[in-house]
Amino acid sequence: MPLFIGLMSGTSLDGIDAALVELKTDQRPRLLATHAEPMPEALRHALWQLCHADRVAFRDLATTEDAFCRLQAGAVGRLLAASRLPREEVMAIGSHGQTIEHAPEGHAGGPAYTLQLDNPSLLAELTGCTVVGDLRRRDLAAGGQAAPLAPAFHQALFRDHEAWRLVLNLGGFANLTLLPPAGSDAPVLGFDTGPANALLDAWHDRHRGGRFDADGAWAASGRVDAALLERLLADPFFHQPPPRSTGREHFHLAWLEERLSGTEDPADVQATLAELTAVSVALGVGMARERLEAPPAEALIPCGGGAHSRDLLTRLARHLPETPLVPSDDWGWPADWLEAGAFAWLAWRRLEGLPGNLPSVTGAAGPRVLGGLYAP
Repeated sequence: MPLFIGLMSGTSLDGIDAALVELKTDQRPRLLATHAEPMPEALRHALWQLCHADRVAFRDLATTEDAFCRLQAGAVGRLLAASRLPREEVMAIGSHGQTIEHAPEGHAGGPAYTLQLDNPSLLAELTGCTVVGDLRRRDLAAGGQAAPLAPAFHQALFRDHEAWRLVLNLGGFANLTLLPPAGSDAPVLGFDTGPANALLDAWHDRHRGGRFDADGAWAASGRVDAALLERLLADPFFHQPPPRSTGREHFHLAWLEERLSGTEDPADVQATLAELTAVSVALGVGMARERLEAPPAEALIPCGGGAHSRDLLTRLARHLPETPLVPSDDWGWPADWLEAGAFAWLAWRRLEGLPGNLPSVTGAAGPRVLGGLYAP
């Protein structure tokens, strides 16, 4: 069996997802096993500091990278042990790394860049497996946004011969994929719609402690502040045509605080942030449908951590009444494992010498084989 492992650590910094995937040409990817490796608090804090630092000491960068890579290797080891699988059976590991900063438009007139903290050489040494790393910058070099990359995997997993479908990843940030029918000439379209859990988690942590608002219960207890929502939605990003991608560099607590009057109830702010996610997703759906002249989709498939928030799903259903929300589990792939699965798939594409990007999504000059190979 051609087996691959995908490793993903998202903007929530809560851990490393490891997915074991069977991948064959002309066959649907098959998820065989998963492991979630919790992020130690000290490492989480160090990564958070790097994500928000104006200046970084090389010593701190190297120390954090080493700790992160060893945690990845531990995740691989525990996934293989639980699967009773020898490492020799794994053809490659697709390692995303931890995004520290993402600036596909450049900064202050400088070149475009995206930085993922990772050490695929060390990961290959520690695991004894071939590693595919540095998966974003080839697309960037070709003039693309280097994100999102998951829509190509969504196409492999969810595209139908006749129906239009939407896939929505609700991680720290939300990204949307519109999948035309396989028989259509229309391209796959995908882009970031805006913040999802990143602001919700940060605001919850500040006012109530804990890393996330379980089931969106605190957001559900508040009232949407219409004036605040209007100020948030005035940000040009929400009205920018794709291709587009974003991250903590744009949407963070300081961005939110600049738009607060100072009199808001914290629960109402949380409710408004949840509403912002739902409204910005609905705006994105409208933008995508208009671009491709698409009918209402047969289904919207939510995935990522936000797919477990009853409050957020309720808001999405209200803003997208024409489109049923169908859990990704109903399509044979658990909601929490789409992104890790995508990086296993990208590793397979790299070994096969096949493109991993979709120019219609990222804006790259053309299809490109993504990532570098690191032999054990």
